[in-house]
Amino acid sequence: MSIIQHDVIIIGAGAAGLMCAASAGQRKRSVLVLDKGKRPGRKILISGGGRCNFTNYTVEPQNYLSQNPHFVKSALSQYTQWDFLGLIAKHDIAFHERDHGQLFCDDSAKQIVDLLLRECADTEKVKYQYQIDIISIERLDNTGFIVHTNNGVYQCESLVVASGGLSMPRLGATPFGWKIAEQFGLKVIQPQAALVPFTLDGKEKELCNLTGTALPVRVSCNNQSFTEALLFTHRGVSGPAILQISSYWNVGDTVVVDWLPNLDLADLLVQAIDKNPAQELKTMLSKVLPKRLVEIFIGLGDVTNCLLRQLTQKQIDHIAMTLHHWILKPNGTEGYRTAEATLGGVDTNYLSSKTMEARDVPGLFFVGECMDVTGHLGGYNFQWAWSSGWVAGLNV
Repeated sequence: MSIIQHDVIIIGAGAAGLMCAASAGQRKRSVLVLDKGKRPGRKILISGGGRCNFTNYTVEPQNYLSQNPHFVKSALSQYTQWDFLGLIAKHDIAFHERDHGQLFCDDSAKQIVDLLLRECADTEKVKYQYQIDIISIERLDNTGFIVHTNNGVYQCESLVVASGGLSMPRLGATPFGWKIAEQFGLKVIQPQAALVPFTLDGKEKELCNLTGTALPVRVSCNNQSFTEALLFTHRGVSGPAILQISSYWNVGDTVVVDWLPNLDLADLLVQAIDKNPAQELKTMLSKVLPKRLVEIFIGLGDVTNCLLRQLTQKQIDHIAMTLHHWILKPNGTEGYRTAEATLGGVDTNYLSSKTMEARDVPGLFFVGECMDVTGHLGGYNFQWAWSSGWVAGLNV
C-alpha cells in the first residue's frame, strides 16, 4: 500500500484542530485533518444552545485550571480574544454579549464552523478525511510519523493531537488522545468531568421538588466562589454557579451555598420584625426566596417557623448564618454525559507552553481539551482551542 505524504496531520476536526489547520495552512504547510465523525465542528454546533459562546471579552490565566497554572500564559498572549474577534469581524458574523463578557453568535454556531472551514480553504493547503479510524501510529527516527488508518497510510513531519476530552460522549468523545500521549511517554493526569451538574441524595434530594426553578446564589468550595444562577433539576442542581464550582469539587467535598448573596438577612429580619411583628417567618422569607424552598428549609429543620416577634437576636443570627452558609453535600455529578469540559489530560509539564510541542518527542503536538487545561464557563474553553491551535499551527 502506498504511503501518502503531508507536512502535518491533525487528528480531530474540532475547534482546536481546525484552528491549527488554518494556522499551518497559512504557512503553506500541507495539512491533512483526520476525524472519525461524519462532519467537522460537531461540539461547536451544539454549544451555547446552538449559538456558540465563542470567547469572552475578558480572558485571563486565572480563568483556567491546570496543575501547571502558568502554562496557558504564552498561548493566550500569542493569540488573544481580540485576534479571534478580528476573524469574527472579517467574516461579518453578528454577535452579542451576555453576562460576564460572554460572546455569542446572533444567528448560529454553524457560522463559527463555516468561518474555520473558509479560513482553511483560503490557504488551499488543507484536506480532510472523515469517518476515519486510526489503527496505529509509528514514530520514524526524527523524521516524523506514519499513521495507519482504515482508509490508507499517511506520513507526516508533524502530528497534532486535537481529539478532545471525554465530555459529551454522544458526539463520539474517546480517550484516544491520551493513549497517543502515553504511547510516546507523556504522563496523563487522571481525567474527570468538569462544568457538570451535581446529583443529590438523602435529605437534600428534597431540593429536586423545585425542578425548573432558578435563583441567584453564591457557591463556594476549596477557596473558590462564584455568584451566578443555580437551577434545580430532577436529579440535583445545575446552572452556571454549580457548573463553575464543579470544576473545583472533589468527591466527599461540601459546597457552601449563600441563598441570598445580595442581601443581609439578619438586617432584613430586624426590619421585618419592626414593620410586621405578627407575620410568620416563612411568609417573610418567601418574599425573598421561592416559597417551596423555604418550606424545604423548615421541613429539614434548618429553619423553625414562628411569628417574627418571637425571634431572639440569637435566633436571627442563626437563621442568617444558616441561609448565608448552607452546607450542600453532593452525591456526585452527572458525569461526562452532560459535562461541558474535561479536567485533567496530557500533563502540560511535558509540553512547550510556547509551541504546544512535546518536549521529548519532536514533531508531536497537543492542542485543545485533550491537555490538562480547563477553562471556566463563559467562552474560555473555546478561546483555549483558538489560542493553542493557532500557536501549534505556527510551529508544525
